[in-house]
Amino acid sequence: MPKRGKNYRSSLDKLKEKDFYLLNEAIKLLKETGSTKFDSTAELHINLNIDPTKADQTIRGVTGLPHGTGKKPKIAAVVSDDKVKAAKAAGAVSAGLEDLITEFSKGKFDYDIVVAASDVMKDLSKVAKILGQKGLMPNPKSGTVTDDVEKTIKELMAGRVEYRNDKQGIVHTVFGKTSFKEEELENNLKTLLKTIRNAKPSGVKGTFIKSISISSTMGPGIALNVSETLKSL
Repeated sequence: MPKRGKNYRSSLDKLKEKDFYLLNEAIKLLKETGSTKFDSTAELHINLNIDPTKADQTIRGVTGLPHGTGKKPKIAAVVSDDKVKAAKAAGAVSAGLEDLITEFSKGKFDYDIVVAASDVMKDLSKVAKILGQKGLMPNPKSGTVTDDVEKTIKELMAGRVEYRNDKQGIVHTVFGKTSFKEEELENNLKTLLKTIRNAKPSGVKGTFIKSISISSTMGPGIALNVSETLKSL
């Protein structure tokens, strides 16, 4: 177990002082508990009052963050030959059709996101299982199936993030790096929370967001006061 500095231990002591924190207090603690060895990712965890087994209550979508995520994703673009040049110019590290499908079929590839043009989706059916197992199968709900591949890639490079609930009804996503300024993290977090709050399914009655917590990579969870946080949006 690596030794932590005095600031980190002091921040842990502060976490014991209260059960829930205001958004600005939580952001400050997040930065203090982030690793000094590397630029930690700022993570968001939201427990939702949904039934994940019901299709009309699942939450999935994308949103742009005003200050980005702090990471440039490795994007593969599945497109026809005439769109390869534009896709790479927009930021894709790899683009094409048959060559990419062959690469996917071998199962040995390292991409963060796979984007596909709408007109080539049928060609991906042969590798759908492989991509699905890695969570990389393009999907209209996640905005990775598109008629404008160039625009989508640029948005992803600029800091667009996906959010979706897991089997327990919890959304896990990211909203920046702990090296960001407090104001930048706060703006990113508010943007994400507004988007998820507004995605409340019509079939959900009463409270939608049960709990909100944030953390840095390998850092302690910091619980937010839900009612006060939502009021601040």
